[in-house]
Amino acid sequence: MLNFPATSLKLGNKLRLTGISKEVIFLLTSKVSIKIILHKRRLYLYRRAQLYNSYPIAIGKPSTPSPIGTWKIINKKIMDGRQVFGTRWMGLSKPHYGIHGTNNPSSIGKAVSLGCIRMYNRDIEIIFPLVSLGTIVYII
Repeated sequence: MLNFPATSLKLGNKLRLTGISKEVIFLLTSKVSIKIILHKRRLYLYRRAQLYNSYPIAIGKPSTPSPIGTWKIINKKIMDGRQVFGTRWMGLSKPHYGIHGTNNPSSIGKAVSLGCIRMYNRDIEIIFPLVSLGTIVYII
């Protein structure tokens, strides 16, 4: 609850918010995009075209490569963590492909998936609330 009248807020005034997590501020103030560089096996999270953080990933094996191109996040789901998708799923606009956690953390850094991008569960749990539907994903 604000302890001053909302009419005292004017464009250009600074508003200090306390007790709000870094992730919430990130989400409220950003346009997020993801770049995945397959040969580096890294996912890069950008906020307003500035690198926010990067994460190690697993990619598709040679017989089932990860899809190169520009995609969008079209669905998101919290998973129970017991299956191959780990604890989170973010579906791409390329049918049947997504960015997800893993129940096999030793696979991260390798080309072993059926084409999806795997992340450590702890990492996808960090980015999951920051990535909204429609977020652009570049896979190169």
